[in-house]
Amino acid sequence: MELRLHVAWSGLRTYDLDRPRQRMSLYRTVLAEGQRADLVAFLNRDLLLAQWPDLRTLISTHIRVVWEEAFSELVRSWNVP
Repeated sequence: MELRLHVAWSGLRTYDLDRPRQRMSLYRTVLAEGQRADLVAFLNRDLLLAQWPDLRTLISTHIRVVWEEAFSELVRSWNVP
C-alpha cells in the first residue's frame, strides 16, 4: 500500500501490510498525519482494534486520548478486566 504524499511527506511511503511492523508503522503515520479521507481509506477497524494495545504506546498522548474518547471499543481492546 502506498500512502499519499501529504500523509507520508518524509520517509517510507510504501508498506507491505502482510508485515506486522510495516502495518503498525502505516497505522501510526496515518493516525498522526492523515486527514479524514485518509483515515477512511487506509484504516481497517478490525486491524486497528487488534493493533491498538501496542499502537497506543507508539502515538502521541493527544492522538491516543482523542481516539480513545471517540471510540470506547479501543479502550476495551487493551483494558480487559
